[in-house]
Amino acid sequence: MTELYATGIFLFVLFLLLGSSVWIGLALMGVAYVGMELFTSRPPGDAMITTIWTGASSWTLTALPLFIWMGEILHRTRLSEDMFRGLAPWMRWLPGGLLHTNIAGCTIFAAVSGSSAATLTTVGKMSIPELRARGYPEYMIIGTLAGAATLGLMIPPSLTLIVYGVSINESISKLFLAGILPGLVLAGLFMTYIVAWHYFRPNERPEPEPAMSFGEMFAESRFLIPVLLLVFTVIGSMYFGWATATEAAAVGVLGALGLAAVQRSLSWSTFSASLMGATRTSAMIALILMGAFFLTLAMGFTGLPRALAAWIDAMELSPITLIFALTIFYIVLGMFLDGISSVVLTMAIVEPMIRQAGIDVIWFGIFIVVVVEMAQVTPPIGFNLFVLQGMTKHEISYISKTAIPMVLLMVLMVVILVVWPELATWLPDNMRQRSSG
Repeated sequence: MTELYATGIFLFVLFLLLGSSVWIGLALMGVAYVGMELFTSRPPGDAMITTIWTGASSWTLTALPLFIWMGEILHRTRLSEDMFRGLAPWMRWLPGGLLHTNIAGCTIFAAVSGSSAATLTTVGKMSIPELRARGYPEYMIIGTLAGAATLGLMIPPSLTLIVYGVSINESISKLFLAGILPGLVLAGLFMTYIVAWHYFRPNERPEPEPAMSFGEMFAESRFLIPVLLLVFTVIGSMYFGWATATEAAAVGVLGALGLAAVQRSLSWSTFSASLMGATRTSAMIALILMGAFFLTLAMGFTGLPRALAAWIDAMELSPITLIFALTIFYIVLGMFLDGISSVVLTMAIVEPMIRQAGIDVIWFGIFIVVVVEMAQVTPPIGFNLFVLQGMTKHEISYISKTAIPMVLLMVLMVVILVVWPELATWLPDNMRQRSSG
């Protein structure tokens, strides 16, 4: 009964603060403060200062601003211009034609940004006018872009995975490796949808692109090759155990600065703009994490996570049933909160539940990212929908309809992860063996 009372108090204070337009990080601190005052005798001020400092001074968190900065640097280079030009010659022969550039472009930029919004903005800025000029259907341009941009949350360096790893004290490198294969499979599902459109709607196909020689195709792609090498260097260094996530992020920043210098897009204004952009994003995430650390402490004092884990255990739910319930829960929660906020807000409660059920925390990190991806393109507060609205000038309702097939494919991705969990665990397990060998 005490746990039920505490839950009611926490939820009431949380929704009161969020409904009052208080920042999410400060709202979490407010909920934790009330919990400490009501359910413990410990001074909440001292506990807050100690907990926030301990959590925020984690060495693992150093990777977060560095990966954000790498993405910000490349976002301000000629990458968006070169991406379509470099990918188009290789995508043209596929069924569905240049629509595949949305998927391939988002996959590549996701590997350097870690952000869904940055991926959407960078790729969409170039692909939308180019695809429109070639006569591709508007609903396919917008729908595929909305879905593919969510790959920024999964393919390393994923900011959501960094936050998840810090929240549960798990290796960032292992989580990054766990996201590679599911991210590629999801990209493959999106491309399969385009192929299906090509064959089922032949009357909507635009005119085929003129033929090009291999030399011409290679020449058009020469600016993308350094970006791909940077991606393989950053991810490969973690996989082979040559660098930690933080060290790989530092290499990524140096590589991004080098690429920007070679492209002659590195100036003092772009350098300072990228640095300030990374600072703003990092500060926002850090504030949310500080609130989450304090809330986790307050939750622990109330005994609520332990009680909830015991309740789940007494119900004898199968892991599949629990995953199904959490899928629905996170989809609903994601309609009102962004991905990072959804993760940090719930981990204090959800982590004991999944550990009690025997669910692998690495696998669960990938699962939660896929579900959070759905939230990015589902109304009323699907962030990608608002970004696309600003870029295309369409109504939210229209953009939401175009993204429905992509959401269904993400649901299919959840099913695939449940049926084949090795998809997310094979690479991290292999890395463990390499490290120990």
